Amino acid sequence: MSGPGRLGDLLGIDHPIVQGPFGGGLSSVALAAAVSESGALGSYGAHILTPDAITGLVTELKAATSRPFAVNLWVPLEGERSALPDDIAFTTHIERLRPYYDELGVNAPAREVVEALPAFDDQIDALLAAAPPVISFVMGIPPRRVVDEAHRRGITLIGTATTVDEAVALDEAGLDAIVASGSDAGGHRGAFLAPVRESLVGTFSLVPQVADAVTVPVIAAGGIADGRGMRAALTLGADAVQIGTAFLATRESGASDAHRRQLGTPAARTTVLTRLFSGRTARGIPNRFVRDMAAYEDAVPPYPVQNALMQPIRRAAAAQGRPEYVNLWAGQAAALAGDDLSARDYIAHLVKELPPPGVPSGSARTR
Repeated sequence: MSGPGRLGDLLGIDHPIVQGPFGGGLSSVALAAAVSESGALGSYGAHILTPDAITGLVTELKAATSRPFAVNLWVPLEGERSALPDDIAFTTHIERLRPYYDELGVNAPAREVVEALPAFDDQIDALLAAAPPVISFVMGIPPRRVVDEAHRRGITLIGTATTVDEAVALDEAGLDAIVASGSDAGGHRGAFLAPVRESLVGTFSLVPQVADAVTVPVIAAGGIADGRGMRAALTLGADAVQIGTAFLATRESGASDAHRRQLGTPAARTTVLTRLFSGRTARGIPNRFVRDMAAYEDAVPPYPVQNALMQPIRRAAAAQGRPEYVNLWAGQAAALAGDDLSARDYIAHLVKELPPPGVPSGSARTR
């Protein structure tokens, strides 16, 4: 099998495989720990957690695995949190979703719930104090103070780029590795230097350009689910791959049964970009909600407002086994996801399909 390469040397992992972090309750300690214990890098998406919950999470992860793991946060976009709607607009957004609240038997959230969401500065301070081995970011560049303090504490930092320009900016900011996240990837798009519509670069167009443009290890993400995708990414200059959707389909993930049942099926061959579930653009399998609400793509409020308004709907639909109202995040290779595999078995299968030592990959390229 292939050696761990530059990323393995940086992180102390055995295989050039990173489990994508899942936000919104889709991550689990069991999944992150199983991935890390298998010699890859497990991840946990913590962007909705309070500072106290983040402290507890890192403690739990350290107890579950002695191997490196990553905790992921979203860097806030400028002006996003200050864009809370006035009372009239807030009521309009609630009433647009009223039929779904009623059908699922849940109450609409109060305005106070939206206003009380945790702030990034408080989250990152708690995470730095807890000192996980790795912190990863999407949606932007962490502040200089965060980079400096993380390195002072011996924490490795991974940033996420959707374009070459973003990758260069992350490299110049001092992050230790960069995820080149192609438009094939499932879940939220992390564009931060240009609008999403101008930042939809496919994985296998993005990876070689990022590999040529930066000095740190590159992790290819988007549309990778098996050995064929891994080998292609490594050939194009990546040092490792990040896999999201296929890990979401494993037994240990926090995805609901309604969500997991859609992955690896013909329904997963089609994905769309939508703002309807969170107010930020994300890729998922289209369902009744996405189709019925398509006319409101530009009308829903930005994150975090829409995310808070949709939370009761998403949770109730998942609990009731109603995939037509669940955010079915999935990348464009979702139909390749395995059926009822454990994370350990899935990694073992991936490792068997890695190229043998000595085959050129990103870790061996010259610059």
